[in-house]
Amino acid sequence: MTNRSVAFGASIAALIGIAYWAVASGIAEGGEPWDAPAYWTVIYPGALLVSAMLGSAMPTRAWLWGPIVVFAQVPVVIAVSGAGALLLAGLVYAVALSVPAALVSAGAGWMRRRLRTGRAR
Repeated sequence: MTNRSVAFGASIAALIGIAYWAVASGIAEGGEPWDAPAYWTVIYPGALLVSAMLGSAMPTRAWLWGPIVVFAQVPVVIAVSGAGALLLAGLVYAVALSVPAALVSAGAGWMRRRLRTGRAR
């Protein structure tokens, strides 16, 4: 994958991530997505699903797409709530939540590459 295609993939992941978190913010009635009651049961698992779909669609360097999707909630939070004193805590939160997303998107990319080469059993 060239630097240009990595930038393209990152752009796609960022756009999809921002759109996803904007919808999640709407579900949270205009609040921060991580403040929604359904964050752990619907919204974050949905972000992991989006990460898996991106990892499968763009299997080369798939581990990148999950963290980009998770970090895309930060600009949405800034747009909704502003850059307040808790923004640093939100960034730490995003770092922690990006680890499972990276694993999910990497796993989906790995599975896609295995299926493509016909080695899956």
